[in-house]
Amino acid sequence: MKKLFTLFMLAAFSFAVVSCDNKSEKEKAEDQIEEAAEETEEAVEDAAEETEDAMEDAAEEVEEGTEEVIEE
Repeated sequence: MKKLFTLFMLAAFSFAVVSCDNKSEKEKAEDQIEEAAEETEEAVEDAAEETEDAMEDAAEEVEEGTEEVIEE
């Protein structure tokens, strides 16, 4: 009887693990949307940082050019 109960519990556990791993189409789509949103957010942050760096470089060049004109 214990062997039968053990086999039953093992089968139930195995079924539970396998069935939980399968995602519905809706869940897969939600995961893809979430992943795309995260990638978009990262791309926007990277672009903002690059823009900020470019603006700082341009401001430094303008300041250096202004100083050269003033010295002359």
